[in-house]
Amino acid sequence: MKVVQKTGQNHEVDFARVVMICGPGLGKMMGALHPAGSLYERPTNILRVDSQFKAFRRALEDAGATVYDVRDVLAMDCSVSVGARIELEDLAAKCLKYAYEESTCKDLIPDFDTLHYVGEGYKRTVIEEMSVGQLVSIVMTNPTVTLKKSYRDTGFTATYSFEPLSNINFTRDQQITTRRGIVMGRLRSEQRRGEVDVLHFCHRKLGLEVVGEVQAPGYLEGGDFFPAGEDLCFIGVGPRSNFEAAQHMMQNDLFGTQRVAVVRDEYERSQERMHLDTVFNILDVDCCLMLEDMMGAQSPTRRLVDEYTRDSSSSQYRLSREGIEFSEYVRGQGFKIIPISGADQLKYGCNVLNLGGGRIISVHKKTARDISRSPHFRGTVRHIEFDAVCAMFGAVHCASQVVYRGESQPGCSSSAPQNAPSSLSLHNQVLGLSLDAHHFESSALDSNSETPATNGAPSACLNELVPGSF
Repeated sequence: MKVVQKTGQNHEVDFARVVMICGPGLGKMMGALHPAGSLYERPTNILRVDSQFKAFRRALEDAGATVYDVRDVLAMDCSVSVGARIELEDLAAKCLKYAYEESTCKDLIPDFDTLHYVGEGYKRTVIEEMSVGQLVSIVMTNPTVTLKKSYRDTGFTATYSFEPLSNINFTRDQQITTRRGIVMGRLRSEQRRGEVDVLHFCHRKLGLEVVGEVQAPGYLEGGDFFPAGEDLCFIGVGPRSNFEAAQHMMQNDLFGTQRVAVVRDEYERSQERMHLDTVFNILDVDCCLMLEDMMGAQSPTRRLVDEYTRDSSSSQYRLSREGIEFSEYVRGQGFKIIPISGADQLKYGCNVLNLGGGRIISVHKKTARDISRSPHFRGTVRHIEFDAVCAMFGAVHCASQVVYRGESQPGCSSSAPQNAPSSLSLHNQVLGLSLDAHHFESSALDSNSETPATNGAPSACLNELVPGSF
């Protein structure tokens, strides 16, 4: 039986110990065929996405984090455990659909043999013969095979359609990680709904504790959440997450804080600022980033905060303050604000990743320099090239989920949970751009393949902007 590991994060400034990411693969390639239909900002190059994800992963590992790639976790242990193989087959069977093209012609009504070939039994026979790489690709692409009679050769012809998980690389959104642990979300966009099940599967497989799940009518996406200590956390409600999800979290004590700041986006609700982490971020216990354009009570795009406080007698959250302008509220919590211009926000200036101990990863060079120059900031900023990934409407905060943060050393004041999972030996990834059998058998995801060398992997994507490597 898998040992359940505690998960959770007390504060955004605590050390990132365990991080979930998902590099590009076949689903991402399919998404790139039509960027607008896949929720992307603009066209992108899958090879550049791959190299930038590898550089991002190196930066995380340089900082001491254990990094899990979703595709590796799906394939993990399948070559040594029949149970692990069966679990992956079961997931793939849910993602692969067979159908029969119905006809008005009476002579084309499906007979017994035809029904067999679109049945669950035949599908299971097919799946059992597949390589692990094939099974992972099924999970990532959600194919539907539609049969019709041909009266020659094998007696059938088939057409194929797919619903690829083309946004699963943004692993921030399928869940949030609070002081209590991982809470599975519910994604607003139809194209992304299947991602939650895949991440939940990965958490269970790794033995990571999931403490809750948001159901309809709630919508919860991880880009709207920030932990800020034992006393406070922030949850954004707007284009993606809604108040019903925040209410569910409070009613079930899934935040684990004394106060919850619900940040309402009522006046803008823009795709370019869809989540709280596109306009705000925490750099230190007393320093944050914020979109300058939305600051102030007179701003037409201002955010308003409703603060809920847990009642000591009933342990239920009660509305304690209402309608406070966001920058005023944040300053009242002791934060100094580094303002980010509208132009820099659109280039993902706010969407940095805090690795703890004052170590920040940024994708926007000007913002990285502005942070480093600020008298309010005491840490180190590392800049990485990420423009090919940003073309898909997200940056490094979007492309990672920290499922466990810990203290820098015993005796620190942070109350983050203990027992991070042990490190997993992760394989290098192939892009999976070919569907032929040779590709599947030689894929790095295939349980029979050896771990390939990183020949040709670019190494010049990282640029330090201030002294001191992490």
